Amino acid sequence: MPSMSDIFAMLILATSIVVALSVLIYYFVTGVVPMSSSRAEAAEVIALLKEAGVREQAVLYELGCGWGMLVSALARAFPEARIHGIEISPFPYWIARLRTRNMPNVRLQRGDFFACDLRDADAVACYLMIKPMPKLAAFLDTMLKQGTPVVSLAFGFRDRQAAAARKVSGLPGTATLYVWPALRRQPSSTQR
Repeated sequence: MPSMSDIFAMLILATSIVVALSVLIYYFVTGVVPMSSSRAEAAEVIALLKEAGVREQAVLYELGCGWGMLVSALARAFPEARIHGIEISPFPYWIARLRTRNMPNVRLQRGDFFACDLRDADAVACYLMIKPMPKLAAFLDTMLKQGTPVVSLAFGFRDRQAAAARKVSGLPGTATLYVWPALRRQPSSTQR
């Protein structure tokens, strides 16, 4: 008969396997591993949003809010704003729910942000990966009002013109501000 410590160890192992499988399955579905932003990265995203003139009572979206670090930093930086975090992966979503449970200006939604209506967005933040960025750019083209600030952490929109960028000190990432629709970059012409 297994001891209580054996049962506890098996329960922890089973939980770990379920969590890992969940994260892997959603990685294969979305092409994005839920990553937590650091405080320095969150500070740069917030600085760019403030530099872009995002008002205190804004409606801010974080697309793919993962573990909730950035969405909670946004809620603290913009206490009068309505912060919407959207995450498809179940385990990170529930961690984000725990992290933001005492933040009345945060609303989290579990689901695919491509299925969400973002037309009320005053600003958007995201920390995704390369794979969804072209599809996200096209989606934002259909959703956002002209002039909406969009800040992408680490992975930029390759075909769009950035308005500003900040290197995150001590980290490999860059926070990049786009003012949507962020005019497409023109191919450079060669002179003959």
